[in-house]
Amino acid sequence: MVIRRILFLMVCFVASASMYAQVALKTNVAMDAMAVPNLGLEVGIGKKLSLDVPVYYNPWEQVMWKKDDSKLFKLFMVQPELRYWLCDKFNGHFFGIHGMGGAYHTTGIDLPFTPFDELDKYRYKGKFYGGGISYGYQFILGRHWNLGLTVGIGYARVNYERYECVECASLDKEGHENYFGPTKAALNLIYVF
Repeated sequence: MVIRRILFLMVCFVASASMYAQVALKTNVAMDAMAVPNLGLEVGIGKKLSLDVPVYYNPWEQVMWKKDDSKLFKLFMVQPELRYWLCDKFNGHFFGIHGMGGAYHTTGIDLPFTPFDELDKYRYKGKFYGGGISYGYQFILGRHWNLGLTVGIGYARVNYERYECVECASLDKEGHENYFGPTKAALNLIYVF
């Protein structure tokens, strides 16, 4: 239901874009490699401005990376970004300001750049929001195809519930963490209309 609303809003935004509108669909290949489905829409909204709205949604219950070792990494995240292009939109260098928000449920994994030290020992679930700044570059591959690189740093407030074990339901602790560090990393394959 939430995904349908977001897609509907994205379509409405594209339909009402100004005369500077240029539209691109994209996927973050790095997240695809981690089995996290994603889709992004970027729309030109000015001579040197664009709005990028990627949506990440991983509904899978469990992923098996090792024999007899259950892992869980469920995620829903929206990460809109306003981009200022130094040359032409969808070509070359850009700087951006991004926001983010979403929900997660994870256990049994050790991720880099996280506010939790013991993701491999406890089950965490909760919501997060934040924002930051970013830099990126897009390479033109062909008439309609681009390759984009983006990195960003910022802040996130991460609310959580921590459970004692992977499968049990005993709540161990709840609260929030403040995270400062990398908030965006993307290697995007882009189709420009």
